[in-house]
Amino acid sequence: MRIDKYMIEKLRVEYGDAFYLLDSEQFQNNFKELKRAFSKIYPNFNIAYSYKTNYTPKFCRLINEMGGYAEVVSEMELEIARRVGCRAARIIWNGPIKNEKIAEEFMCEGGTINIDNIEELEFIKQVAARHEDKMLTVGIRCNYEVGDGVVSRFGFDTESEDFVQAVRFATTTKNVKLINFQAHFAKRQIEYWPTRAKGMVALIDRLGIIPERIDIGGGLFGKMADSLKAQFTNEIPDYDAYAQAAATIFADYFKEKYKKPELVIEPGSAIVGDCMKFVGTVKNIKNVRGKYIATVLGSQKNISMSGVNPPIDIIAMGGVQKDYENLDFVGFTCIEGDVLYHNYNGMLAHEDAIVISNCGSYSLVMKPPFILPNFPVLDICEAKPQVIKRGETFDDLFQTYNF
Repeated sequence: MRIDKYMIEKLRVEYGDAFYLLDSEQFQNNFKELKRAFSKIYPNFNIAYSYKTNYTPKFCRLINEMGGYAEVVSEMELEIARRVGCRAARIIWNGPIKNEKIAEEFMCEGGTINIDNIEELEFIKQVAARHEDKMLTVGIRCNYEVGDGVVSRFGFDTESEDFVQAVRFATTTKNVKLINFQAHFAKRQIEYWPTRAKGMVALIDRLGIIPERIDIGGGLFGKMADSLKAQFTNEIPDYDAYAQAAATIFADYFKEKYKKPELVIEPGSAIVGDCMKFVGTVKNIKNVRGKYIATVLGSQKNISMSGVNPPIDIIAMGGVQKDYENLDFVGFTCIEGDVLYHNYNGMLAHEDAIVISNCGSYSLVMKPPFILPNFPVLDICEAKPQVIKRGETFDDLFQTYNF
């Protein structure tokens, strides 16, 4: 995606001084490359895209078209999956709380719910009793030690009596099929991936149950600019490294087994992180007690990155640039901590465009309706920009209020 002054000028005329640029081609390439990396080692492999990371409908539709699963964690995300054409059997519903009415309908349609807790288990028992004519598919969320220093809050402790109850129900109830064991661990460092895989293999070995699908969750670093990589203390692995760390363990374990279940991972950032850019405009530059500050139409809330300097490019838009040292780019909000980039050194002028990369993860979905509505999202992979999301308006934000 090449961005220059001419492009920015054209887009500003139609869409204003701030917008997101979406790269659907890169998104598809990332999906295919990640799937290829794991499939080389363990052929029966697939990807369940984490909707919560970026539920832009175009991304979700592309996943479905490429044969991936939809991994959703709420009835809102479930509705997105339905509207982009996903069949219920291609949707995996995780999450600690589920709307019971919608969950019951979803299960009766053939969708899979990964049971997270004992209360949810009791609810699903009731659903099974009410629909003895339906074959319901369930998974169980498994929580075990992986040595990452975090006590995950998701799923059943696999050493607990609650877990035993869940397995017993899923394997002995006539109209219930245990289709999946799932686990989710948050840390992205590669050293925890072998432990994650070994823990799942040990669980399967102990129970003597091989489900149709084994899902070891998400938590992968994605592609990023070298300037961003340099700000992490740990190495940023590529797709092949993750595949070697985890898929090899399953390939070895199931090599001589009669059944080779589908191996699934649930990436979000690893696929979508580098597929969006945010373009803002420098609206003023000032010096406050020796510190240069440039205020941008845009906010840290728009990029959902903190604690690091994101990859940025400055597009000169024709103003007289000056050379600055240790300049901070700050957002439009009235919060002191709204800093998009600390200590920039380089040329800059009023009305220049600031292009921030690697902001595909959590930016759109976590942007609050704070001070200003959100900006448009455009896909510029085609000859003509495609409006993926129009800019929000006052009425979009306030139609649910009583004035």
